[in-house]
Amino acid sequence: MPARITVIYYSSTGNVHSIAEAVARGAESAGAEVRLRRVPELAPDSVIDTNPAWRAHIEATAHIEEATLDDLRWADGYAFGTPTRFGNVASQLKQYLDTTGGLWHEGVMVGKAATGFTSSYETHGGQETTLVALYNVMHHWGSIIVPTGYADYEVIHAAGGNPYGLSISDSDESAVKYVQAAAEFHGARFAKVAEALRPLQAAA
Repeated sequence: MPARITVIYYSSTGNVHSIAEAVARGAESAGAEVRLRRVPELAPDSVIDTNPAWRAHIEATAHIEEATLDDLRWADGYAFGTPTRFGNVASQLKQYLDTTGGLWHEGVMVGKAATGFTSSYETHGGQETTLVALYNVMHHWGSIIVPTGYADYEVIHAAGGNPYGLSISDSDESAVKYVQAAAEFHGARFAKVAEALRPLQAAA
């Protein structure tokens, strides 16, 4: 049976969303069944409306289903995306992760594959610390973290060379096509790893 992959993300202006879509495409190319889900927006309208791109992205992605806990129970692997927020996970995604205590207690996420992706304005805007912070949750879950590493050195190097997970910098528009290619590559590889790890899952 092909792997079931849930891609869950938060994106304010669209960069993380674009990586999420590319990861989903890559996983589907490897034969996986994929759910693409966004987490709810928490910021007040008064803040969102100070940035037209933020408001436009919310409206453009309103059709994407919001993530539920069933999306974790259903999947063999999880790809989580978040922009950096002072070198940490955005509160929107963190709130969702903080609701998983019941599933954690059941052991639902044990042995399942997990990976992360992120974005920041600057290249050194906290991408690596954000991914490491995200993976702290996966350690507690007992999931198997699947970083990008340098599984294909040329592909990952062209995308910025982040071995912790996929990442993009707003200030480097020239890198977008390379990050997209890396995301599709990693999505396909991730789906294959998730399928191979299925026997290690502790709960159905």
